[in-house]
Amino acid sequence: MNRAHFLALFSVITIWLLKISPSSFAQSANKQLVEVGLTDLSAFTNPAKNWQLAGDVHMDIEKDNTIKTTKGTGVLVNVSDGKNQGQDLVFNIKHGDIDIEFDYMVARSAVSCIYLQGIYKVQLADSWGITEPKANDNGGIYEGWDAAQKQGLDGHSPRQNVSRAPGLWQHIKIAFRAPRFNTAGAKVENPKILLVELNGIRIQEDVELSGTSAGTQEVAAGPLRLQGDGGAIAFRNIKYSLYDKPRPEISNLKYAVYKGSFENEPDYSKLHAEAEGTSTTLSSNFSPLQNAFVMHYTGNLNIKQAGSYSFNLSVPGGSGLMRISNNVVVPIADWKSTGSAELKEGIIPFDIYYSKQVDWAKPALGLSITGPGIREFLISDANVSSNDAVDPILINVTGENMLMRCFIDINDSKRVTHAINVGSNKQVHYTYDADNGSVVQVWRGGFLDATPMWHERGDGSSRPTGAVLQFGEDIPAIQKLNTTEATLANDTTGSGFKPKGYSLGKDKRPLFRYAIYGTTVTDATSVLNSGQGVQRVIELQDAQKNLYFHIATVNNVEVLGNGWYLIDDKSWYLHVEEGEAKTIIKNNGSKKEILVPISKKLTYSVLF
Repeated sequence: MNRAHFLALFSVITIWLLKISPSSFAQSANKQLVEVGLTDLSAFTNPAKNWQLAGDVHMDIEKDNTIKTTKGTGVLVNVSDGKNQGQDLVFNIKHGDIDIEFDYMVARSAVSCIYLQGIYKVQLADSWGITEPKANDNGGIYEGWDAAQKQGLDGHSPRQNVSRAPGLWQHIKIAFRAPRFNTAGAKVENPKILLVELNGIRIQEDVELSGTSAGTQEVAAGPLRLQGDGGAIAFRNIKYSLYDKPRPEISNLKYAVYKGSFENEPDYSKLHAEAEGTSTTLSSNFSPLQNAFVMHYTGNLNIKQAGSYSFNLSVPGGSGLMRISNNVVVPIADWKSTGSAELKEGIIPFDIYYSKQVDWAKPALGLSITGPGIREFLISDANVSSNDAVDPILINVTGENMLMRCFIDINDSKRVTHAINVGSNKQVHYTYDADNGSVVQVWRGGFLDATPMWHERGDGSSRPTGAVLQFGEDIPAIQKLNTTEATLANDTTGSGFKPKGYSLGKDKRPLFRYAIYGTTVTDATSVLNSGQGVQRVIELQDAQKNLYFHIATVNNVEVLGNGWYLIDDKSWYLHVEEGEAKTIIKNNGSKKEILVPISKKLTYSVLF
């Protein structure tokens, strides 16, 4: 297989990941984030008594607005009881364009928000288990207010509800573009929420705001504010970037297009140009050829602020590189490449090489830049699509449950080849590994993206479209150990393991069966009625000795009592129904293995 054919085959599956659009740049890795120090409250203006610092915080999953704190710093806590007795907290900054991200934890029934510029609300609320989120739910963009018409304006619901349970840490990222005003002070562009990402899932994108939350006057820069009267909420790891510096500009652009296929950058002086000229923008549209060509741009970059700059070069269907002052900044790579450089203020020469060789891909040259105080932006032609994205093939749940068999990749490395994905209309789903009798992951939100499996030749795999919780090592669920200190088996060799398929109930809930260590196991996992997690019931036909059930391999465990545990820095709850045996937390290097002795039956729940 030659290089071009390999590129084509690889890209059929992954091309949708490579799309560049002007709105996507706020989503890239941000190296300019400033962390808000939480060793004291000096980052805020006149904080009221309801705002405190703590070393740690606990909230009750079953009781409204209950909060317990431990002494220390690093966690910002609002101890409001939700009865309008708390005051808002204002940061000591005013902002226009901003990216902000933080961890937060809400108490049961608590409602809060972050006010961008003090007037645009993104909700932070207990929306656990809600299947049809609204604009006032977690991650929603609260409706504006038209004072003249005395009515609300265009609130925006999250695309899906990926909220976690009360008392668990959640992570949110928000990218905001402030309104634009002309020199006379008149607004010429509405503000935009470019991105809201909740628990790793994009739930809002490119939302234009036509009004403020209280009908107040819009401004170019305003304060950042946290709501303080809607109930108990905690924050940590608050980071932001302000974008208030002038963008670099391109000038003196010249291009030349050469016909041919080249493994390396050619000597342009020895080639005849098929087309050449000057331009005001970087674009592949000046090429008269669709394939087997090299395009070479030269020009100047006007850098208005010295500092570290990053560049993303998109060259679909081939390869490319970028030099600044004759130094390679973006190294040669196929389809796309990135690089960075420390640049001084002034006019600096640059050049770009783009070799287009894959015939079925459309020519499209894209370049984006980010720098000090500058959000990543597209400096090339915005009217050229940098790889037409493949429409995703999404599977949604209809009815009570839905089963989908395919490959599933977990832990960034392992492929589960006998995965059975079980979807629920309560928007809580799980993956069962029929090779090990284990549930390897659960998730909340959408069901499956089958694009990698069904687009073109595909690779047989699908992936969850919601916020995923994985359970560590994918090993046999039932283990036979002479002592609890023994090493757990990685596979079923010597266990007599034999799958016996599954049956479906009226609600299409599967009941899995398999034989292992001389007993037959029935394995039922169901979504809790409230959609707040899953419950597993494991039963053995014949009682056996020295058998243990492996629930998960995790980083840390907090014991809450009465069979309740908080897992992995308050990421999810585990509830083991007390009965025949006590849960064992087994050390394995830096990890913790959660085991429960089992002779006849085990019931446990995962809430998240």
